[in-house]
Amino acid sequence: MTTSQIYVPKRPPRRTAHDIRGVRYQVYEWGDSDRPLLVLLHGWGDCGASFQFFVDELAGDWFVVAPDWRGFGETRLRSHAYWFPDYVADLDVLLSVYQPDRPVRLLGHSMGANVVGLYAGTFPERVRGFVNVEGFGLTDSDPASAPDTYRRWIERARTMPAYATYAAYEDLAERIRRRSPGLSMERAMFVARHWAEEGEAGSIVLRADPAHKLPNAVQYRRAEAEACWDRVTAPVLLVVGENTDFLAAVSDWLDPDESRHPFHGAPTAVIQGAGHMVHLERPDALARAAEAFLTGRSPPVV
Repeated sequence: MTTSQIYVPKRPPRRTAHDIRGVRYQVYEWGDSDRPLLVLLHGWGDCGASFQFFVDELAGDWFVVAPDWRGFGETRLRSHAYWFPDYVADLDVLLSVYQPDRPVRLLGHSMGANVVGLYAGTFPERVRGFVNVEGFGLTDSDPASAPDTYRRWIERARTMPAYATYAAYEDLAERIRRRSPGLSMERAMFVARHWAEEGEAGSIVLRADPAHKLPNAVQYRRAEAEACWDRVTAPVLLVVGENTDFLAAVSDWLDPDESRHPFHGAPTAVIQGAGHMVHLERPDALARAAEAFLTGRSPPVV
């Protein structure tokens, strides 16, 4: 496949780096720094560059910033474990670099949105608006499972798991398309080129620390996440893909019942024709909904 068959950005990014809490963070930037700031936070296994399609669909003139989280993409790290408190603290430092004196507009996807949810409740004065794309927490864990959880984490780490490798970028692109069937091959190739790199003997390997594959030693405590969400003061837009696996989990609050609704009845936009990877599959609709919300207009029907 030639480079002409790979998606060509309409708004090419700049790449920069910042030292954040002992990690050299790689950050993508689009637009002029004197424009309104919008920070994009990717999900597990993803990278900041995959927001390119979304950025290309923005109608407004923004200064967009999208980091690679520690241990993903070009933010290189080899660790034994990854903890959510580190992501939250990393975000705090990142925002202090780009906009230390004013609250910030944030869009997070999946893991990135869960990080923002914790941060927005911990530092509510630092968040001006939050577009939460499929980051609604996990099912609560059972405290009685803690011993088994610790044991599983320690035993799995004795022989660090590995990611699958691919013979060519096209193979990874086809895997991405199986997960997101509506994605064109040229866009899937763009994502593959940013998710992976050429390794030994020409194999294609993911740009991610294998330690991300370890089970978390600390069980998920949903009550703690909800306590953070309860303190969020910024406007929040919840976004779900029409075809997402998450839709069943949130179906009880998509309509009138707000008793189980996260973020106290925040509006919800359902993106037609999208699964979990909304920013890849329907970046046009996500951009319309996000901009309408973040600029004070009601999100359109998408």
